Amino acid sequence: MSRTETQIPVTWTLSGFGDEIGPDPDIQFAVLRALGARHVEMRGAWGVNVVDLTDEQIETYAGTLERWGMGVSAIASPIGKVNIADDPGDELRRLARAIAVAHRLGTGYIRMFSFYRPQGSSAEDVRDPVLKHISALARLAERENVVLVHENEKDIYGDRPERVLDLIESVGSSALRVAWDSANFVQVGVRPFTDGYAMLRPHLEYLQVKDAIAATGEVTPAGEGDGQLLETLTALRDDGYTGFASLEPHLALGHAMGGFSGPALFGKAARAFAGLCDSIGVATA
Repeated sequence: MSRTETQIPVTWTLSGFGDEIGPDPDIQFAVLRALGARHVEMRGAWGVNVVDLTDEQIETYAGTLERWGMGVSAIASPIGKVNIADDPGDELRRLARAIAVAHRLGTGYIRMFSFYRPQGSSAEDVRDPVLKHISALARLAERENVVLVHENEKDIYGDRPERVLDLIESVGSSALRVAWDSANFVQVGVRPFTDGYAMLRPHLEYLQVKDAIAATGEVTPAGEGDGQLLETLTALRDDGYTGFASLEPHLALGHAMGGFSGPALFGKAARAFAGLCDSIGVATA
């Protein structure tokens, strides 16, 4: 009898970036529901980023969530996706807005980043200002009882596992945790499971699902690239992970401020992830 036949079943909560499906929340939620998801990661609606939506738009969005029976897994904010050489002081204002939206939509997670560095500068050159600004963001998150989940992204300070660990440990806040993205690690030359999993697992709070090919950086459905998704998902199962798994396919378009897939490619990504989960005995709901 195999391990997956004898162990207690593991269930992860399926979510996805709604605006990767399309700008209309009704279309977003219809597709997510059809794929078995009851949560959405809220990055934007009607072509507007979440931190720029008006109060009236947020109320309309909240009503649409309720009508579809959907919850929000996280606010996928763009906080920290600016150059550290510019004035990043506005990020506190944007975080305050993201927090207000998170409270209204009933989630305790806000995705964020650790600042782009100027061309020609090293990570060490920007370490001190990055830590200063992330610490200020984390203090605000602590006061507001939300958790910032840092996504590793190419060209920001926390692009590689060792710098993500430095960020988390140096800031030292319970309100700053890791959002794991295998594809983004591949795109900076990292073997995600081999080079980063053991290092970051104690801080891993949130799983974002996409894969990529090391030779080209092309994003692929889960399991079709070099992101070691099967090894990572198996280890998460064995470690007792029970959190969100959020689909962020980027299969039609990827750019600095996000990505797009459309309904058909989003469905392809969801089925690829479901196949991996089925193969290791993990359910999603």
